Amino acid sequence: MISAELGKQLEGVVARLVASGRYNSKSEVLREGVRLIQEREARLAALDASIARGVADAEHGRSRPVAQVFEELEAGLRSLRR
Repeated sequence: MISAELGKQLEGVVARLVASGRYNSKSEVLREGVRLIQEREARLAALDASIARGVADAEHGRSRPVAQVFEELEAGLRSLRR
């Protein structure tokens, strides 16, 4: 069992969520909060991994100048307009 001091502001938020009927208990609110943090941490880890792959690609010459990429995108858009 975990006991946590949330402070007046967060305690008020939790109490309002329970009072509104959105959640059945304070524990339910806190579990949902922890689940949301887990999801955010997973997204941040995925973003970090993507950045690391991009940096590694650039370091190994597996990239193209941004001007070239934009030129190719603009050419593709122009061909769609025809």
